[in-house]
Amino acid sequence: MAEDMDADDEMGENEGAQKKSGGLKGIFPGMLKWILIALAAVIFVVTVVVITVKIATKGGSGKTDNFVVGQEWSTKRDVYDWYTSLDQINTNTDEEHPSSVRVQVALGYKKDDKAAATEITARRIEITDFLRRFFSEQTANDLKPQNEEELRLNIRDQINDEILSDTSIKDVRFTALDVVQQ
Repeated sequence: MAEDMDADDEMGENEGAQKKSGGLKGIFPGMLKWILIALAAVIFVVTVVVITVKIATKGGSGKTDNFVVGQEWSTKRDVYDWYTSLDQINTNTDEEHPSSVRVQVALGYKKDDKAAATEITARRIEITDFLRRFFSEQTANDLKPQNEEELRLNIRDQINDEILSDTSIKDVRFTALDVVQQ
């Protein structure tokens, strides 16, 4: 019986050694399994994103021309044709001690828009009269260089709303703007 117990003890020790080495060997396949699952998940997510982007850009050309971007956010500026045949405007500001204003205005319209060029030419006198009145209602402070953007937008909007009917101008530029205080 003592021999049987010694044999059982030896068997128990061998089983314990096998469990220890088997447990350490079992960790690596388990870790490998989870690493492969994570890698497969990353590949799946990347594939879905690439396919979604290709569908969103209609064929994967990578161009975003189909998206509407506001003019103030667009990096690509439109090219305009310019109407530069307006008379030079000479007037005075609306102040107690008026300043003399001399301004030359150019009107930008869509490139190759013959209808806009024709309508601007037909309404040239009305536009010149509007510009004379517009600048005579301003003060010298209103005509400072830091206010030019606001002036240009106001002129563009008022010409489009009040004078032009079939077309519209897209931009206004001052080729000369001189304010001389007297």
